[in-house]
Amino acid sequence: MSDVDLRSAVDTDVVAAELDRARRRTRGLVDGLTEAEQRAQVSPLMSPLVWDLAHIGNYEELWLLRAVDGRAAIDARLDDLYNAFEHPRWERPSLPILGPSDARAYLDTVRTEVLDLLDRLDRVALDDDAARLVADGFVYGMVVQHEHQHDETMLATHQLRGRDATPPPVLAPRAASLATAAASRAATSELVPEMRRVDAGPFEMGTSTVRWAYDNERGAHSVELPAYLIDTAPVSNADYLAFVDDGGYDDARLWAPTGWAWRQDQQLAHPQFWRRDSERDWSVLRFGRELDLTEHLTEPVQHVCWYEADAFARWAGKRLPTEAEWEKAAAGADTAPANLGQQTDGPRPATEAGASAWGCRAIFGDVWEWTSSDFLPYPAFEAWPYPEYSEVFWGPEYKVLRGGSWATDPVAVRTTFRNWDYPIRRQIFAGLRCARDA
Repeated sequence: MSDVDLRSAVDTDVVAAELDRARRRTRGLVDGLTEAEQRAQVSPLMSPLVWDLAHIGNYEELWLLRAVDGRAAIDARLDDLYNAFEHPRWERPSLPILGPSDARAYLDTVRTEVLDLLDRLDRVALDDDAARLVADGFVYGMVVQHEHQHDETMLATHQLRGRDATPPPVLAPRAASLATAAASRAATSELVPEMRRVDAGPFEMGTSTVRWAYDNERGAHSVELPAYLIDTAPVSNADYLAFVDDGGYDDARLWAPTGWAWRQDQQLAHPQFWRRDSERDWSVLRFGRELDLTEHLTEPVQHVCWYEADAFARWAGKRLPTEAEWEKAAAGADTAPANLGQQTDGPRPATEAGASAWGCRAIFGDVWEWTSSDFLPYPAFEAWPYPEYSEVFWGPEYKVLRGGSWATDPVAVRTTFRNWDYPIRRQIFAGLRCARDA
């Protein structure tokens, strides 16, 4: 058993505040909806919102009560119902899941017991596995990040509700006690992104020190890169509209063969949620509102899949950066002024605030940025604390995204954070920034 004084490693006040902040955000995404709206599945790609709600509670119970304190399940039936690996999203509406009131009661029960255990954590005898989980507050950070990641997924569900959607609440920036207040924004540039040269040489990729980092980020290692050029800002709606108007969706030469076949099958002609209202006029649907695209041309384009991003880059005479190139270029960037944490309901034009040491603007927040890289392990990868977070996804079927979006909470954004998805996914808040050989 471990006799470590855990209060020296875990700031319980900060943990409690972060747990509460995540829960208030979650409740804001579902409270006010009817039971039918919470139970509805708006797309086979997404879960009913009420499934996400109870899944968040089940994950918290598994890791903050049972893994830490060795408790029995509150209701063992829930482990199967809310196992994301046993039940794909399209199947979840057919399961006997908890309804909205029961899901909220379950969340409240779990949270009450979690806070009680946290309050007396320094007096709890932990076995070695639990002590490793609790060290430096890792397991609490994992649970907080997990809830915020599901909140971003729930926002994507809201967007897919189409014209029935109601705008999600815009959240205030995090309190100064938990993060640095956002800095003032600099003037906006409306130019097509210029490129910056990143010098050749080694850099340290990944981390061995960030306490809340996931297993796929861990194992800092040296990577040698040749010199390359990278866009100083994400590709804007104006840039992408030029690609559309130039026939980019009709030129097979620009597309990867599998991407071209998919584009033809889906009859794609523009990003998801765009609509041509006339020969020259475009609108974009955002949380139930039809917006004039001409009023949002300087914002980063979002809701494009990897195949679309790859085709655009080729049309522009560039390519997508590797994730190593992206991470090196992001060095020194500041998350504080970034458009993160649902402070808006979409991306905003890139500014100079928080730029990286290499001059990359808006590299955190606004939109996830597709890279050319497959999701693969680092040399010293260790699956921990469970293999289903990363290990089961390794392979060329998934492409890596970096940087976070306007819907991503700051606790889940850092230079080393790795996201991944299928190259056909468009409902996520993803865009791109291009690179080129020097």
